[in-house]
Amino acid sequence: MFNSHNKNYFQNNLNEKFLNDQTISDLVKLIQDHPNKIVTIFGLLKLCKSTSVFKVLDFPIKKKIIEGLPSIKMMEFLNKLSVDDRVSFLENLPKNSLKDLIKYLNPEEKRKTLVSLGYPENSVGRLMIPYCLSVQETWSVQEVLDYIRKEGKNSDVIEIVYIVDKSGKLVDDIKIREFLLVDTKTKVSDLMDGQYTALCVMDTEEEATKIFSMNNRVSLPVIDDQKILLGIVTIDDILWVLNENYREDIQKIGGMEVLNQSYLNVPLFRLIKKRAGWLTLLFIGEMFTTTVMQKFSSVIEKAIVLALFIPLVVSSGGNSGSQAASLVIQAMALGEVKIKDWWRVMQREIVCGFFLGSILGLTGFIRIITWHNINFYNYGPHWILVGLTIFFSLIGVVLWGTFSGSMFPFIIKKFRGDPASSSTPFVATLVDVVGLIIYFSISSLILKGTLL
Repeated sequence: MFNSHNKNYFQNNLNEKFLNDQTISDLVKLIQDHPNKIVTIFGLLKLCKSTSVFKVLDFPIKKKIIEGLPSIKMMEFLNKLSVDDRVSFLENLPKNSLKDLIKYLNPEEKRKTLVSLGYPENSVGRLMIPYCLSVQETWSVQEVLDYIRKEGKNSDVIEIVYIVDKSGKLVDDIKIREFLLVDTKTKVSDLMDGQYTALCVMDTEEEATKIFSMNNRVSLPVIDDQKILLGIVTIDDILWVLNENYREDIQKIGGMEVLNQSYLNVPLFRLIKKRAGWLTLLFIGEMFTTTVMQKFSSVIEKAIVLALFIPLVVSSGGNSGSQAASLVIQAMALGEVKIKDWWRVMQREIVCGFFLGSILGLTGFIRIITWHNINFYNYGPHWILVGLTIFFSLIGVVLWGTFSGSMFPFIIKKFRGDPASSSTPFVATLVDVVGLIIYFSISSLILKGTLL
């Protein structure tokens, strides 16, 4: 593990042996701790190690490395990168920079890269490695083994051999171990069962993730609409997608724009800019709560006791709304809930909201009775009505919270937005405003002729 002794050694002895002896995580930390020596560090790494480190770095650091490498070193490095890692970097560049870097690729790598860049963003085509081990069913096992020895070094994953017909259509896939356990004169067709799982090149990353989760595989083949085998997608790329999507969703749910890089590497001004927009929007939304309170100012003046319970009632609605939104967003992300399920979700959340509101309302009612009877606080001669006001208000506000929190993601999804954007702060703001209206309306109804 990288320690203080190594840090001191690094500062005094920047050399190839020391750097290549470090783990990937240690090298990433070195690069982050020494931003002025990033290019130097990268230039001393072996290609196999530099490509592994490059994959896990943030885009601004990647860009700095590529811009700083000598032309020959950059050409060697870009051609060594896996297609999906290369595409992941190139797709974030301006068109002019992209054209400049593409020319450094050899014809074969250029073809693979341009093919991948031609697929829609967040599609399986962007993740695909456009080569794999494929053989024909007429081959013998010996021919397959000879082919694996010759071509295996060019493939990232050699656990599976894919069987194609003469036109290149995928007809089966067989684990390599199956070829090792039979006579070498056996025909491939004798080992086939015609059962395989494949991804479509136009499938989304979300769909690919679901298929991987249902199949215990380290890789899956990718086909087009004619079932032509185009390449494979590996589990490490899916795990990377899940990690990136998780980070983005957490930031969106928190009520801010996606950073697309680690927190400590984000420039302070950019960090403020990313957070200011949502905060300003939420602040404007919260201003409506002031408008509502001004509208019901006469109610508050006549029954000051109602002001004591505003934070209690409103926060309960916000909490219930955030709960419902988080549950629905997660269910959508996992494919458990579709847009067509909105009616079932609404029914469930209305029932949940009623009972949750009743539980909180009863708790609030008991609290008022207890506090009043032990003389901890005097709620006045109409304390029973005050308790009933809190009871019914909490039912109404929590019911509204669960309803709006569960339905808002469906509305966002319907308009082709990201459900994670229906962030909990946004739902909480919406519930705050409407919750106050519900609270004061119920108060006016129950306390009319007594406190009001």
